[in-house]
Amino acid sequence: MRIVLRASASLAIVTFPAIAVGSLAAQELEPIESTDQITVYGEVPTDLSGLAAGPEIEGFISAREGNEIEVTGSDGTILEVLVVPATDIRARGGLLGLGRTERGEDSLFNGLPVDVQTVQWDGGLVASRIRFSNNDLETAAMIDRATSQQFAEQGAAIEENAAAAEALRGRVANIDQYNIRATTNVYFDTGQSALSPRARADLCAAASQAEAIDNALLLVVGYTDSTGSQEFNQRLSEERAGRVVNYLQQECGWAPWRMLTPTGMAEADPLADNDTAYGMAQNRRVAVNVLVSKAVEEQ
Repeated sequence: MRIVLRASASLAIVTFPAIAVGSLAAQELEPIESTDQITVYGEVPTDLSGLAAGPEIEGFISAREGNEIEVTGSDGTILEVLVVPATDIRARGGLLGLGRTERGEDSLFNGLPVDVQTVQWDGGLVASRIRFSNNDLETAAMIDRATSQQFAEQGAAIEENAAAAEALRGRVANIDQYNIRATTNVYFDTGQSALSPRARADLCAAASQAEAIDNALLLVVGYTDSTGSQEFNQRLSEERAGRVVNYLQQECGWAPWRMLTPTGMAEADPLADNDTAYGMAQNRRVAVNVLVSKAVEEQ
């Protein structure tokens, strides 16, 4: 579900093909070949209290574009919601985490763990309340400054632009002057994001390996084989990365603040040839990269 409200937090823009209006009872309208557009404006609600409740999701912000955020839940569910001026955004802090500090939407960084309540509006969802911890906010802000922008925003252009793909590979391999100390790949069935028993065991082994390395961070990147459309594979690669991140944090005990923003790369960077069943199986993977800052290692 996607809400098209990108230009402004106060106005929704919907376009329809222009038609001539006549007497519908007398005759049917002839089709008109025209590219003219009529723009209809509707105001975003300033009071969300009277709207029907939507789903609540607890997860992390996996993408953001303008005033729309994408939240990936612990079970891999992805929810797209609109953030408006009426959205109540607060960070938990203080003694026992009971204090509440009001925040603006500029604090909603990619990778930030959040609890989001929604309401239904105009065929989509609006965030009525967003909660997160001050500690998580500080970590997400630090990662955001280090990574500059989320990799997924570049993923859609990979298939069309080989130069962009090469640049993105360079950033993954050398993000903000980090060294890759180890990489663990876990594999998936065609079109699926569920973790196999082998994948679960391998993920906790990777977390244990990384735990023994001082100042190690994890970068999780999801991939697919060439089956399906680019749009489907982009979403699937992100879902796979989200599943891995959640399992590492919830079952393997990896601290969220030691996790860089996960991303999906669709069918880019294949490990093997997609012309064979074996090669496709190798490409349906999530790579868990153990990173250590070069500046830290040089000290």
